[in-house]
Amino acid sequence: MTSLETSEKIERLIDANLNRLKEGIRVIEDINRYIFDDASLTSTLKQLRHQLQPAYDQNRLRYRDIENDVQKKSIASELKRTSITDLVIANFSRAQESARVLEESFKLIDPKLSELCKEVRYGLYGVEKTFFLKENLS
Repeated sequence: MTSLETSEKIERLIDANLNRLKEGIRVIEDINRYIFDDASLTSTLKQLRHQLQPAYDQNRLRYRDIENDVQKKSIASELKRTSITDLVIANFSRAQESARVLEESFKLIDPKLSELCKEVRYGLYGVEKTFFLKENLS
């Protein structure tokens, strides 16, 4: 693989994980907003999501390849959710994992964005702790 091809693949990896991270945060945000009416956690999650804006670049859309994604079909465990708690756990995991992939990937092209993704990841760890230590899930 040439360095140009590698660069394009890294951009594709970043594009996919930015989408996954933002989507995961949004699911948790909306659950806190519409189900638990928690203004504080909703606001914190919205701020984390908006913090990612500098990482977005419309030029990455050219590297998006949905048709040839080898893992676009869901596996059985992704289709099974039995409670709001299951949704929250799955989306915290999705968001944190994506933030880590971005943190590592951006080290190759923009260390400042790597640090941003690390801050978001740690922010998510804090929100997760707050969420699960609250009484609304007991």
